[in-house]
Parts: sequence; structure tokens; C-alpha cells
Amino acid sequence: MTDDSPALRAIADLVPAVPDVRAPEIADGMVHLALAPGPQHDATVELIRRQLAARIESPERVYSDPLLEAPLLGLLRRPDLAVLPAPAARPLLVVEVVSPHSPETDYHAKVRDYAAMGIPLYPLVDPRLGTGIVHSEPDYAGRRNFAFGDVITVGPWTLDTGVLRTYSDEPRTA
Repeated sequence: MTDDSPALRAIADLVPAVPDVRAPEIADGMVHLALAPGPQHDATVELIRRQLAARIESPERVYSDPLLEAPLLGLLRRPDLAVLPAPAARPLLVVEVVSPHSPETDYHAKVRDYAAMGIPLYPLVDPRLGTGIVHSEPDYAGRRNFAFGDVITVGPWTLDTGVLRTYSDEPRTA
């Protein structure tokens, strides 16, 4: 455990729930707060969650906004999605959908942190650009770029990114 991890966790636990602000994370020796990303982000997360949930086998489950903690590394992260074999187990996969407010965190800090946490797969989906990257172990040296519309393989799962929309796309009407 890093020397300041218990103090940072205590601070993070004291942060009240605030509308339009995400729950706190811990990284780089600091407690981080970020603006909630908004409905288009949430819709993208839900589309990916549904695909993963339809493709995984029990006892694995897809969790939205799970709390992932690595006290020895001084990390507390809340990815948009995670596939876990059991609630307290190490994730098999985490998914982040890039927020319009803080893309650099998803592209840099979270790549470093999820690799350090030993999470084997990290698909990063960027609705700003209509692209993404599937990071794979070891240490995310494996990187496969994709564009919205591609069917991608992420470990044992496939995802159809053709259902995803960019932030600039107009919502479709039924």
C-alpha cells in the first residue's frame, strides 16, 4: 500500500454525491473528481453493456461503474464497464467510453493504471472521433485500432461497433 493510500481513500469516502459529478477516483497520489459525461456517453455505455451481457457466460457478469481498487498501487478506478468472473475478482475486461470533458485521462492515465492493475483487456471507445483502441496484455503492448462500423474481437467476445454513434450524430428516431 502506498503511504498515503488510506488517507486518500478516507478523503474519497467523505466526498458527498453531487449531481453532475462522478464518484471520486484515486490515482497519481490524488483524489480526482470529474464532471458526469452526459446522456450520449451513457447511451454508448449501455449499447456496449447489452452486447457484452448477451455474449458472456455465467458466472461472469457485466458491471456498470464498478469500484476497482488496488491499494498497493494507490489506485481506485471506476471504469464505465467491467466483466468480472465474480464480484471481488480481478476484471477480465474494462471498457471506457471517452468523455468529452477529459479524454486525456482515458487515453493515458487509465491505460497505465489498468495495465498496472493486471486487467488483461481495455477497449477504449471514442465517440468524439468514431474510433477506438483495444488494448491487450502484456502491459497493453497489443493495440488494435478500430472505427465505428467495425466488428471487433475483444478476448473471447465480439462487439459490433456499427450500433455506436459519435457525439455529433443526430439521435435516430424510431
